[in-house]
Amino acid sequence: YPSDANQAAQLTAEMATHGGVVYMRTTREKTPVIYRPDVKFSIGGSRVLKQSSRNQATIVAAGITLHEALKAYEQLLSENIAVRVIDAYSVKPIDEETLLAAVEEAGNKIITVEDHWPEGGLGEAVLEVFTQVDSPLPQVVKLAVESMPGSGTPAELLEEAGISAHHIVQAVKAIVKGSTV
Repeated sequence: YPSDANQAAQLTAEMATHGGVVYMRTTREKTPVIYRPDVKFSIGGSRVLKQSSRNQATIVAAGITLHEALKAYEQLLSENIAVRVIDAYSVKPIDEETLLAAVEEAGNKIITVEDHWPEGGLGEAVLEVFTQVDSPLPQVVKLAVESMPGSGTPAELLEEAGISAHHIVQAVKAIVKGSTV
């Protein structure tokens, strides 16, 4: 699920040379460019876009929700809450190594954010990684579309679905403080 035009172009080229069935989900909203045109992406990869030595949680997002995660990152940083932000542009296969490292290095807390129903999406792919290894399960909060969307601007729909930067900030604060969302 690419987050900008450059990533979409690079992943399309990668898909053209990949053997087997591939699928790319795209966003209708025009988004700011995150990646330079020469950045390469591999199927099964991800990118850590933000991190520090004092991360308290990890936000995993893709596509339009990555932009919301980056907005949330800035707001949280202004409140002295450090988080890691991962662009999980490939959901199947998912980048297990990056997710396992994130949990080990960033407080054993993950917030997944997806412009998708919770079933069969990014949140479930992330959870599956941790059921396959012999280590304690991280605390996970899954932000996803829970009801049929209505009409509105993309920003209004993200807010209504509970996957906007505002909702991500609330989820991070709750999980860091040890309460439920």
